[in-house]
Amino acid sequence: MKSNYDPLGKHIRLVDYRNSEEVTSTVLGISIDKEFMPSVANVIGTDLSRYKLISKGLFACNPMHVGRDERLPIALYEKDSPAIVSPAYFMFEIIDRDVLNEEYLMMWFRRPEFDRECWFMTDGSVRGGITWDDLCRIKLPVPSYARQCEIVESYRAITDRIALKRAENDNLAETANALFCKMFFSTSIAEKCDTGTFSQLIKETVGGDWGQEQPKGNYTSKVTCIRGTDIPALNLGSISAAPTRYILPKNLSSKRITADNIVVEISGGSPVQATGRVALIPDAVLAYHKEELICSNFCRVMNVRSEYLYFFFQYWTYLYRNGVMFNYENSSTGLKNFNFAAFVSEEKIQIPPIDIAKRFNAMLEPIYKEIFSVGFEIEKLGAARELLLPHLMLHDFSSR
Repeated sequence: MKSNYDPLGKHIRLVDYRNSEEVTSTVLGISIDKEFMPSVANVIGTDLSRYKLISKGLFACNPMHVGRDERLPIALYEKDSPAIVSPAYFMFEIIDRDVLNEEYLMMWFRRPEFDRECWFMTDGSVRGGITWDDLCRIKLPVPSYARQCEIVESYRAITDRIALKRAENDNLAETANALFCKMFFSTSIAEKCDTGTFSQLIKETVGGDWGQEQPKGNYTSKVTCIRGTDIPALNLGSISAAPTRYILPKNLSSKRITADNIVVEISGGSPVQATGRVALIPDAVLAYHKEELICSNFCRVMNVRSEYLYFFFQYWTYLYRNGVMFNYENSSTGLKNFNFAAFVSEEKIQIPPIDIAKRFNAMLEPIYKEIFSVGFEIEKLGAARELLLPHLMLHDFSSR
């Protein structure tokens, strides 16, 4: 079987197109789900001409933090209009598109085995990255081009359904944001608000744990550990990428995530992505997954006053999307840290009376219930796709 495998370097090559004429200011990052996503980078005063210009049919990947995330964020750009990505990203193309289909290659990049091999090539540290040469040494099966197209078509049926569900959730999230802006930035409501800080709405915070990879000594409590990189998927109700760890039983009792907690990322990020992302964990997520959840020691759990739950989450998300968290970051040995204490005690917000906050809760709760319901469907479709993928790619393919 391995005789039908080729090193990636035989089929891909680096390209370096820069935004020298500043044709776009749309900055994108890449999620661990291997999708392009809008960056929340603070680009004010940034020389965007240095950023790499990506167009349809090109690939990009973030080689940093593979050791931390155990995944290589890599994606195929499929939109007609160009965008820009970090200068630190690898950007590459297929050498001969008559030999290797770009969608087939992206399918290979989605396999857990590919991520595992990338992770093995790092030193496993938080900042462990992968080099271009190491990436090029990874091997993949290259059946006939016709067979590649057959595999892609079978796979696309599920992928298209996932895309439709994601679009549905994007619309719901935008609806929630629009309701927040309309309700709390209008003159009539704003006049009833008092200036305050997030700290006034937080009852307590709990740190995270990382424990051990396998049961060891007193580390016997099995948990699913939420990392910062899991937050985007968690906001759709998915924890499928979050690792299983083993911690001390006493730590589980004090660090267990409970319904309506909010997880915040304290350390991590990237040059184009701020720390400080948050995920809301309602009872529906806990009931669906039936697993003990904690956060990693690079995150923190917030227990928020229930009457302000959705106001708190939506306001925090609004500020994050507008790049405010970049103002509260510092670096330690190359790792970005979110100054949580300063943000919650110094960032001024407009806090509404309890009755208005409760009314907002009633408006947003059904929206988020639907977001998580659709998210669970996406996770099931993703699981089906992952089961189909190795069967399609490794079963009965012919060599070129």
